[in-house]
Amino acid sequence: WFSGDDVYMSNENERQEYVLNENGIIFVGNARYIEARGWYYGQFQDLLNICLTMLDLSLYYRQDPAMDVSRRGDPKYVGRVISSMINGNDNDNGVLLGKWQGSFHSHENPSRWDGSVVILKKWRQDNYRPVQYGQCWVFAGVMCTVLRCLGIPTRLVSNFNSAHDVDRNLSIDKYYDSSGRSLNISKDSTWDYHVWNESWFIRPDLGSSYNGWQVLDATPQEQSRG
Repeated sequence: WFSGDDVYMSNENERQEYVLNENGIIFVGNARYIEARGWYYGQFQDLLNICLTMLDLSLYYRQDPAMDVSRRGDPKYVGRVISSMINGNDNDNGVLLGKWQGSFHSHENPSRWDGSVVILKKWRQDNYRPVQYGQCWVFAGVMCTVLRCLGIPTRLVSNFNSAHDVDRNLSIDKYYDSSGRSLNISKDSTWDYHVWNESWFIRPDLGSSYNGWQVLDATPQEQSRG
């Protein structure tokens, strides 16, 4: 609400939607059949201490506490720390483990989740061990909750026929032998859909033309920073 803040939104309707709204819809499925799933963000449901603990458990804080705390007024930095902590892939006591195939019988099937509050409270109850399991829309839903709780306007974005380019050549590569048989060489893939987050803040490091919605993705795909 304060015009001098890096996360200031001038539009009251957008503040209501991207900061204050505790309920939302996440679009999943595929390009031919898009499904709308209800999601309870619940960012005001006694979660602030959990979100602050998340910052304190991060590798960023453990490696340099003074530097970490000094940067917590920067939404670019906080967004990056939270995107790392939503998944448990970096041995940093992250919130969720991802699983996309196989059996879910011993833990929660990702499709059963319908809100962030129960996940975050289970994470705290289990002494900050990653909750099993999540997939992209679950990571994005929980990330939205945490960032809204910390005062950063955030929304979810769904993309269908989502290309995942592993080797950064801006193409999805498929290889075949001289007989036309597919060769399992490339790790590139195309997913039915993918869900990530965007947060609203200014970019004094890049210039005012980059102010506005900024992409953040908590789904563990590759190692952060390579």
